[in-house]
Amino acid sequence: MTGASTLKELEASLRENGRLQEGEAIPFLSQDNIDSNVGYQIENDAVVALSVRYCALISLPESLGQLTNLQRLDVTGNQLTSLPESLGSLNHLKKLYLDHNQLTSLPMSLADFHDLEEIHLDGNRLTSLPESIGLLTNLKTLNVYGNQLISVPSSLSKLTHLKEVSLGNNQLTSLPEPFWQLTGLQLLNVAENRISTLPESISNLTQLHTLDIGHNELNSLPQSLGNLTHLTYFLYISNNQLTSLPESLFENMSKLRYLNITDNHLTALPENIGNLTNLKELRAYNNHLTTLPDSLGYLTNLQELHVMNNQLTALPESLGNLRSIKELHISNNRLAALPQSLGNLTYLTRLDLRNNRLMALPDSLGILTRLMHLDLRGNKLTYLPASIGDLPNLEKLDLRWNKLSSLPEWLQRLEQRGCTVYT
Repeated sequence: MTGASTLKELEASLRENGRLQEGEAIPFLSQDNIDSNVGYQIENDAVVALSVRYCALISLPESLGQLTNLQRLDVTGNQLTSLPESLGSLNHLKKLYLDHNQLTSLPMSLADFHDLEEIHLDGNRLTSLPESIGLLTNLKTLNVYGNQLISVPSSLSKLTHLKEVSLGNNQLTSLPEPFWQLTGLQLLNVAENRISTLPESISNLTQLHTLDIGHNELNSLPQSLGNLTHLTYFLYISNNQLTSLPESLFENMSKLRYLNITDNHLTALPENIGNLTNLKELRAYNNHLTTLPDSLGYLTNLQELHVMNNQLTALPESLGNLRSIKELHISNNRLAALPQSLGNLTYLTRLDLRNNRLMALPDSLGILTRLMHLDLRGNKLTYLPASIGDLPNLEKLDLRWNKLSSLPEWLQRLEQRGCTVYT
């Protein structure tokens, strides 16, 4: 078998550090267990896949370059500080997994991986990427999350087949202007950096379905962001310094399913947020919102709404149109009353209203027959509607820190049928 000597060299290293027992060999892997920590696959008497994960290796043998038919190499979770130059001989390599090592640089021979489609470098110590990375013209996935990058090379713009790029959790303050010409990108993660502005040219990335720009230093968003009409799965804008969102943002994003705008300084949401008719989850907590727009009622596919830790004094009556909603989290606001239309939310299973200023609850609460968790802690309630006692699926009711003059007898009935009640 071609590459047998390389496998024996690796086996010796694995025996030395206790990952293989004396006499034990690196196992052959079937297609079903290709993701095993240690093993290899062969085709036509040549090694085509090799996995040596979490084996405490501090180096790879130069003889690795002899595995010239290798298509998949996974050395995730070792202690590698560098890679052998001979790696450049693996010119059939398509997938390279180097996550969670201690790499500070990449070899010049990286440029020889002309067939490479995926490179995974998360959790290393890279401060830069070589300009020659632009020669990997078949690359589709580039993951460099959790390194120490302060910049990325302009040559990335030559990687026109790129579909996924993860540069999150680095020290980037910006991306080179040519980067925004990668019009085939479908997923972009630049979260947890130090980016303070984004260019209008971000609108060139018209194929994006997922965008994460959270945990940066943005105090405004480009108007053109709203042109990303293919955003379907996730848009994360959380943990920035935004005081408002551009009206154009939600003009053409009707396909979006998940929006996270938490931990900013937002005082209002644009009225046209109602255009997000496919939205399933909206997270807007830890802001300074005083009201929610009436158009929220158009989000008829919404299943979760998280607006806790704001300054809401009232909820729109249109909230009752959210017929698909299952979870409603409104704790730590300034609500004094709830809309009667709350009773229309017949799919609601979890309602968190703790730490508001509620003095009464609508009788319509008793219509929420699927409700399982109701948290009313820390309000100013003096009495409770008896209809709560008829909620057939209620599993937990928390009434602590209110002003109840007496406890209704139906609380005992709830407890008898298995509901946990805190008073």
